[in-house]
Amino acid sequence: MTNTTRTPRQWLLTAPLAVAALALLGACASTPPPTAEIAVGRASVERASGPAAAEAPVELAAARDKITRANAAFAKEDYDLARRLAVEADADATLAEAQSRSVRSDRALAEVREGIRMLRTEMARP
Repeated sequence: MTNTTRTPRQWLLTAPLAVAALALLGACASTPPPTAEIAVGRASVERASGPAAAEAPVELAAARDKITRANAAFAKEDYDLARRLAVEADADATLAEAQSRSVRSDRALAEVREGIRMLRTEMARP
C-alpha cells in the first residue's frame, strides 16, 4: 500500500501551484460584453441632453465623450474599458441632470424672492 497522506511541507509546496492554476484559469475566462451598461449610459446621456444642455454643458460634454469612447471600446471588444466608460458616462449624465435641476431651482427661488420683495414694497406704500 502507498501512503496517500501529505505532510504539511508537501501542502505548502502544492498550494501555490493550485492558486497559480486557478488564477490562470480565471485570466482565461472572457469578460462578458457590457451591453446593459452601454444601454444605461446611452439612455442617461440622451435623457440629460434636453434640460442639462444649457445649464450643465461641461458635465454633459464629458458624458457624451465617455459614451462615445465606450462604444468604440465595445467595438474593439475591450469590454472592461467599455464597461468602465459606460458607467462613468451614466454618472456624468446624472450629475449634469442634477446640476441642471439645481440651476433651475435657484432661478425659481430668485423669482419668488423678487416677488416677495415687490409685495413688501407695495405694502409699505402709504
